[in-house]
Amino acid sequence: MATKNRTEVTEFMLLGLSSRSEMQPVIFGIVLIMYLMAVTGNTLLVLVACSDPKLQTPMYFLLSQLSLIDISLTTITVPQMLVHTLSVDRSISYNRCMIQLFFFMAVGSMEGHLLAAMAYDRYVAICDPLRYSAIVSHNLCLRITLTSWVVVSLNSLLYSLLVTRLTFCGNQVTHFFCDITPLLKLSCTRPVVNEILIFTEGVAVVVSPFFFILGSYVCIGVAIARMHSVAALSKALSTCGSHILVVLLLYGSVIRMYLKPSSSYHLDQDRQVAIFYTVVTPMLNPLIYSLRNQDVKGALRRLFRRLCISGNFQPDSQANEKCQHKS
Repeated sequence: MATKNRTEVTEFMLLGLSSRSEMQPVIFGIVLIMYLMAVTGNTLLVLVACSDPKLQTPMYFLLSQLSLIDISLTTITVPQMLVHTLSVDRSISYNRCMIQLFFFMAVGSMEGHLLAAMAYDRYVAICDPLRYSAIVSHNLCLRITLTSWVVVSLNSLLYSLLVTRLTFCGNQVTHFFCDITPLLKLSCTRPVVNEILIFTEGVAVVVSPFFFILGSYVCIGVAIARMHSVAALSKALSTCGSHILVVLLLYGSVIRMYLKPSSSYHLDQDRQVAIFYTVVTPMLNPLIYSLRNQDVKGALRRLFRRLCISGNFQPDSQANEKCQHKS
């Protein structure tokens, strides 16, 4: 293949999930349903976390931030993919591709940092419950969130700038969005600097939250093992169960996709993992946190009751009675 100068690549062609034309309507329908479920579910979680007085705690502030991240992550990639699925023109300009890469990496990395903050919240709540209110506050969670945004944004900017310095030998991206691994595959020479960065600085920024989470749960496990109350043990396990499941979903995908040399990149397998990471996981997270959490389920019922009452023209007492009967 003839080598092309980097500046000659003015646009990329996103090949999508499948090249089979008969599969495009099926892919469009399935992904659209999952996208709408992800956005709706996470929006409801944000609404109840912000509006319900019983959920005005640091834990639910972090949960609302996680839901915003899931909405952003899937919206960065999926609407464009849906348009390209039913379109002949699947091109994306060079600048738009780099912008998408920046935001995807920043938002994706931020999810791990939020999960680490949530693990610390659970650690303090279980291991030092008497001092929980003094240690974990809204102000602390806000500072953690803002600091994490600065770190992941700088990390994403560094990756994006390094990609812009590559010389590309083609413009066909075997993916449904601009991700770093398929872009590295288009490089005319092996991107050694980028790969070294992924396994050093990338591990520090992206994977270090995972090790922090592991450490937190080791301490939580020790604390749970010392509990003599069955009720306290059950509450601790139920509190951590949803979070552990979300962590496994996230990092199982991240490690599978990114922490390997570009030479071992498998096109079809990694596209499947990417659709799981960008669509399926954001769709499942609200279900995981709502189905296993009595506080969230109670807040959702109260939200629907308020919406039901506001949509009735009967006197408040009659409307409230009817809505309570429905709920």
